[in-house]
Amino acid sequence: MTPDIKLILSDIDGTILPFGATQVSERTRQAFMRAQESGIAMGPASGRVFGQLPAMFNNDMKCLQTAIATNGCQVFYNGKTIREVIVPRDRLYALRDATSKLSQCGMLVFDGITPLLVSGTRDDLRVHFPTYADICIPVDDIPNIPIVKANVFMAAPEQGTRAVIDTLNKEVDGLDFDYPRVGFSNVMVSGNNKATGIDALVEAMGITLDNVVVFGDAGNDLTMFNHVTNCVAVAGATPEAAAAARWHIGACEDDAVACAVEMLACGEWPFTH
Repeated sequence: MTPDIKLILSDIDGTILPFGATQVSERTRQAFMRAQESGIAMGPASGRVFGQLPAMFNNDMKCLQTAIATNGCQVFYNGKTIREVIVPRDRLYALRDATSKLSQCGMLVFDGITPLLVSGTRDDLRVHFPTYADICIPVDDIPNIPIVKANVFMAAPEQGTRAVIDTLNKEVDGLDFDYPRVGFSNVMVSGNNKATGIDALVEAMGITLDNVVVFGDAGNDLTMFNHVTNCVAVAGATPEAAAAARWHIGACEDDAVACAVEMLACGEWPFTH
């Protein structure tokens, strides 16, 4: 029997947005619309701050009526904010101090969609994230504004990246750090992640986790993969994400998620392995 799917959530980078691209494909955007027209709520589940998402969907806000942003620290349903978690300032200062002690490591906080360079150097940021390096604004202090999104960066290969993340998870109380890609980590108030964002949506919609399908490709998708039975990894996912997924499909570059969503919108079950 085909499960009764009421909610579909997809990671963005590496799942529906190929690395180096700035917008999802038109087929992907249309698949979001087709799901919604069939009565299935669909949106992104991303580590990015919500303000960065519209441009990725050609400013089609219909694709973002339901959304999880900043790894569960922002949750939206029917176009309204139902959850937003602000990072405590004392925790941000603790993180700044911790990153300042680590070689070639630094910290960003976001004012809207603008990255502010709190610690570290632009050159070290450029190693793995040149886009942010080009637009970030160095600051002398953490701004006195509500901070929803922060990131840690490091000019290190995979092993060094994981070592920094392990160190921060041990030494900085009240914050959690994940591994979405080499040289970068998302910062969340402890206990907040994509899984808790899903729980907020499930409660708001009056459904269960059995009514949910999630797509992803990397370490920051593990919380939702470990939370939702119908979890799907795209080809090229990190080994840990692929191992955690129940189902596996084709590559991001081939619009594999869009293809699966089109079938789900028609009441067909696209997953076989």
